Amino acid sequence: MLVEIGHFALVLALAIALIQSTIPIWGSRTGDERLMAVAGPAAIAQFGFVALSFAALTQAYVLSDFSLLNVWANSHSDQPLLYRYTSVWGNHEGSMLLWVLILAMFGALLAAFSGNLPKSLKANVLAVQSWISLAFLAFILFTSNPFERINPPPFEGQDLNPILQDIGLAIHPPLLYFGYVGFSVAFSFAAAALIEGRIDAAWARWVRPWVLTAWIFLTLGISMGSYWAYYELGWGGFWFWDPVENASFMPWLSGTALLHSAIVMEKRNALKVWTILLAILTFSLSLLGTFLVRSGVLTSVHAFATDPTRGVFILAILVAFIGGALALYAWRAPLLKQGGLFAPISREGALVFNNLFLSAACAAVFIGTLYPLALEALTGEKISVGAPFFNMTFGPLMIPLLIAVPFGPLLAWKRGDLLGAAQRLLAVAALTFAVVLVTWWLTYGGPVLAALGVGLGIWGMLGAIAEPAMRIKLFRAPLGDSLRRAIGLPRSAWGTAMAHFGVGMTVLGVVAVSAWQTENILVMKPGDTTEIAGYDIHFNALQERRGPNFDEQFATFTVGRDGIPVAMLSPTKRNYRARGMPTTETAILTLATRQIYMALGDPQQSGGIAVRIYDKPLVVLIWLGTVVMVIGGLASLSDRRYRVGAPKPARGVAAPAE
Repeated sequence: MLVEIGHFALVLALAIALIQSTIPIWGSRTGDERLMAVAGPAAIAQFGFVALSFAALTQAYVLSDFSLLNVWANSHSDQPLLYRYTSVWGNHEGSMLLWVLILAMFGALLAAFSGNLPKSLKANVLAVQSWISLAFLAFILFTSNPFERINPPPFEGQDLNPILQDIGLAIHPPLLYFGYVGFSVAFSFAAAALIEGRIDAAWARWVRPWVLTAWIFLTLGISMGSYWAYYELGWGGFWFWDPVENASFMPWLSGTALLHSAIVMEKRNALKVWTILLAILTFSLSLLGTFLVRSGVLTSVHAFATDPTRGVFILAILVAFIGGALALYAWRAPLLKQGGLFAPISREGALVFNNLFLSAACAAVFIGTLYPLALEALTGEKISVGAPFFNMTFGPLMIPLLIAVPFGPLLAWKRGDLLGAAQRLLAVAALTFAVVLVTWWLTYGGPVLAALGVGLGIWGMLGAIAEPAMRIKLFRAPLGDSLRRAIGLPRSAWGTAMAHFGVGMTVLGVVAVSAWQTENILVMKPGDTTEIAGYDIHFNALQERRGPNFDEQFATFTVGRDGIPVAMLSPTKRNYRARGMPTTETAILTLATRQIYMALGDPQQSGGIAVRIYDKPLVVLIWLGTVVMVIGGLASLSDRRYRVGAPKPARGVAAPAE
């Protein structure tokens, strides 16, 4: 019965979305506050019904209700309870319901925490947000219904894809969706501003917390997905330039540019038209990612749908929203005032420089990802665009950006002093140069450019802390005075420094593991010993055991150094009984910032088994850097100026017209 309630709740959510998408916007056009007031309760009610529907599907999975086609195709009664929960979004229909749930949640949060918005703007924003909900609720009900029944119901399910039966799946997709969908708020604000024909610095202050929240979640989602692929797929790599990976990376690049552009708009009332365009493009790239994963045009571990009907429906949504938003932009943007002027050498100029390179990098990834698909669709010719293309295009665009990042916070608004900023960074440059020389000396004979890459990461890390260090007069004033200044420094300043420091950490990790990783692939038998990076790896035994829904072969290795055991590692190979599908479960030993990574291959006729062993120096910094970025984002989000938001206009005082 709850299944039918869940299905009916989706229908009711669709009806409410239709009301929310029309009545409030009509009220804003006619000035009827009663009609505009419908938006808030409608958004909350819509979220309530979608949440009820999601809860019904979750219960069906937990109870192994195989009368549902979706549950039968993606679950098994022997699955651990955790993976019955994660199976809800481990398939096309369930993941789209999660997408809509998060979308409705953001709409409800907008309704609950936007009391300081002008009534007409709030009505328009919630109406645009509901347009998106309306489209995807229709998509689910008409092409991807998760509540479709099987009659008669089978006794057992087909099991979830074994690759997805991992704790990473419980974390990665929801985080990614919060990032994707979070940018819908910026899109709704942009469309509402274009509909009203006015935009100002207050608009940027309202939208920035939502953009930052989405950016935080998307950063976490990409990082978690990278680490999940690293340890689950057994390839030993952290990024493969897979088209679906790129689909999440593009809105991250665009969203980062939007975040910086909104700062200029809030502080200097400039870049208004550009900020609106970035808000539209960022969510458009999120929709593009949804299309790539759900349309069946890609073959990937991330891709679910293969039904062309679904692909056409999502393509229609894509064209309607992106095309409609860009048409609205082309019509209304020329009417918006441009705002304040600034010199090229200024903090605004540095942020524009940042925007240009982030946008160019996003365009390079966009072309490399979509060009093969477009070529195949037009000519039938299949080509592959892999890591060499992206490394040769994306990498060079990042180098000048990373060099310039420490300069930005040291420049004044409106007109800055580049020479003065360079002088303040002399100590950072000297330390960076020393690190490059030491790295080159220690790795003499290795990759020459690697030392420069290390210098780039160190430059970013030291440069990030230079600006707050100067503001608190570190080493130039008594320690107590510096501590008091540090406490009084805005949290957003610390957040910016931490985020930039995290970028430097990630760059350092990427360079180190790419340049100095060592690999040992060999056939081993119990009793054999090998060596990697000064560590002895002794093969103890190869055994078999039975899991809840899989059988596995596991090996035990002792890792030692100078004859002293350090740790035990146990990589495995599993075979999931329901699907008959094998998976590789790696074993990873973390030693400070480096990792020893092991994966089993296939048994050999000689009686041994293939083993892959990697030494990955500083690889932990890749993901630790993203964690520092997120902490920086949270610090900025906790700044009082974000919590207060834009002030309410005084009663009886009209807002200034553009």
